[in-house]
Amino acid sequence: MALGAAFAGRRVPLLPSGRSAAAAGAGGELSPGEHGPGHPCSYFTGNYREKKLYGGYKIPVIENLGATLDQFDAIDFSDNEIRKLDGFPLLRRLKTLLMNNNRICRIGESLEQALPSLTELILTNNNIAELGELDPLSSIKSLTYLSILRNPVTNKKHYRLYVIHKVPQVRVLDFQKVKLKERQEAEKMFKGKRGAQLAKDIARRTKTFNPGAGLPTDKKKTGPSPGDVEAIKTAIANATTLAEVERLKGLLQAGQIPGRERKSGPSEEAEEEMEEDAVPNGS
Repeated sequence: MALGAAFAGRRVPLLPSGRSAAAAGAGGELSPGEHGPGHPCSYFTGNYREKKLYGGYKIPVIENLGATLDQFDAIDFSDNEIRKLDGFPLLRRLKTLLMNNNRICRIGESLEQALPSLTELILTNNNIAELGELDPLSSIKSLTYLSILRNPVTNKKHYRLYVIHKVPQVRVLDFQKVKLKERQEAEKMFKGKRGAQLAKDIARRTKTFNPGAGLPTDKKKTGPSPGDVEAIKTAIANATTLAEVERLKGLLQAGQIPGRERKSGPSEEAEEEMEEDAVPNGS
């Protein structure tokens, strides 16, 4: 049986309201109540005849897509272990690519050559950490819907304006329509010598960034030390109330040893407040 035949006639769900997310997005931000069924990127904008599902198989790299014979409008790679967005053969038909819930920290060059019709790209909940890593998206001239929500890069200063400047063809970013005022602000920020220097500084930080560094890895669990075991036994023996037992349970679940709880001082609280102040509101 041909690959296309197995998925012929399958439609990507519309929003509960009956209209596509693309139609809803044309009027501004999509409300959470308009999510379609399924995973977090279910603002999915298309209503395509055929969709190929690769989600949830712990796939580490994108490969062997030539076997699809370019028969699909949409491909779903959500909930895998992919670290780099590349490895695509020429797929002229592909319009929508779902890559949410992976470990992507790099975007390959020349994606426009392999995906000339790509309109929608969902990168929600990945590990993209630097603004410059988004630069390869600028060459995909057909790209109009883009989500980078829940990536570390969204906490960078000027994140939204940088993406609007670098990928001006995008009309809906993170499920919010790009407004004329935002385009004007982005143009003003990145024009002239000052803007060129800002863009240069961003590129320099990206070159020194080591993709994957600091990301969670599967480390071998070593267990508590003999001293930790004694501390746990002592705490349990001294517990006299149900509330105390519950407190001990909470500490152990958090990876803390009873009697050695980490105390947060004023300096830590001040540092947390500074970090919160540094996070932009995304508008």
